[in-house]
Amino acid sequence: MFEHYRQPLLPRKAFYIRMLCSIALSFLLLVVTVLIGAAAFRYIEHFVWIDAFLNCLLIMTGVGTVGIVNSPAGKIFTGIYSIVSTMVFFTILAIIFTPLLHRLMHKFHLDLDKKG
Repeated sequence: MFEHYRQPLLPRKAFYIRMLCSIALSFLLLVVTVLIGAAAFRYIEHFVWIDAFLNCLLIMTGVGTVGIVNSPAGKIFTGIYSIVSTMVFFTILAIIFTPLLHRLMHKFHLDLDKKG
């Protein structure tokens, strides 16, 4: 997916397209994760949609929960969802920042080749 270190730096327009693809993939992953979590909180704990949505986002970012989770199924789901959604959150960050870091490292490597 990324160019080899011996290849020239990707043109800006192609880099912007790569960034847009990364952001789109990240957004899709975020939407799917939040929809799964919101639907589960809606049907397991009977939260209203807005509270279920907020609960998912707060759990994903490590802040906590909005409502009280009462049922055993809800508690199990909350535990599993907190682990999985936190991993998804950091994966989303990695997907977004990988092209930036790759370009930066590639540029440094090209600069080192010119000096050496």
